[in-house]
Amino acid sequence: MVTVSDYAGLKPAWCPGCGNFGILEALNRALIEMEIEPHQVLLVSGIGQAGKLPHYTRGNVFNSLHGRPVPPAIGAKIANSELIVIAVSGDGDAYGEGGNHFLHAARRNHDITYLVHDNQVYGLTKGQASPTSDVGFITKTTPYGATSPVNPIALAIVSGASFVGRGFAGDIDHLSHLIKKGITHRGFALIDILQPCISFNHKNTFQWYRERVYKLEDEKYDPSDKKAALEKALIWGEEIPIGIIYEENLPVYEDQLPALSDGPLVKQKIAPRRVEKLLAEFM
Repeated sequence: MVTVSDYAGLKPAWCPGCGNFGILEALNRALIEMEIEPHQVLLVSGIGQAGKLPHYTRGNVFNSLHGRPVPPAIGAKIANSELIVIAVSGDGDAYGEGGNHFLHAARRNHDITYLVHDNQVYGLTKGQASPTSDVGFITKTTPYGATSPVNPIALAIVSGASFVGRGFAGDIDHLSHLIKKGITHRGFALIDILQPCISFNHKNTFQWYRERVYKLEDEKYDPSDKKAALEKALIWGEEIPIGIIYEENLPVYEDQLPALSDGPLVKQKIAPRRVEKLLAEFM
């Protein structure tokens, strides 16, 4: 039986009151309720406050470069398809430096779950505007206000992601349920998580979100309707929908690799002579 102590990691160094605590609790709760043991999980992170999360829980961990958690997550899933692979990023990490990896992982439908802590600001580097900062958001790098934010939900849908969800760090029960759905979904699952940064974003606060978020589960909404999903993706401001915004069953990348037809690569026998034969063709 998996318990809370199984996922007890290092003491978090986040600011007291940071939205990251809610994400950490929601993830741990999801893994425990699904009876997933730490050795079955690989957490891949980039750089940033979000990138610290794997150290505050338990599991296999790979710390990548800024904006680069998706490539090693994909490689790990191909090498060992039995692993539950979860990539963890901030909004700058995912949609800025790592935007290209995000797009191509979505269209190829790799079987990984991507948790993005979206606080609409660069927190680790002390408050610069991020790709998702609201129009007019003033920071040290945008003294006249930020412009043209990325819409990660719409971007994921049009890029071919087969699971697109949005959660809120202030609603741990709902977020935990959403993470479970993302993990069980076969294919690329993006979960963009609204995560207040109490130190550098004094606009998008817990109160600001609580006054605006509403759950799609509370209305007659069909997440398989792509047109409706895009319409929901464009809603931002006085109302912000959370939940599963889009879900579709699509061919999974790893299922299309002939090399994996005999099972995970890590469990297949190594045959050095096959390599010798291949090299001989180039002699």
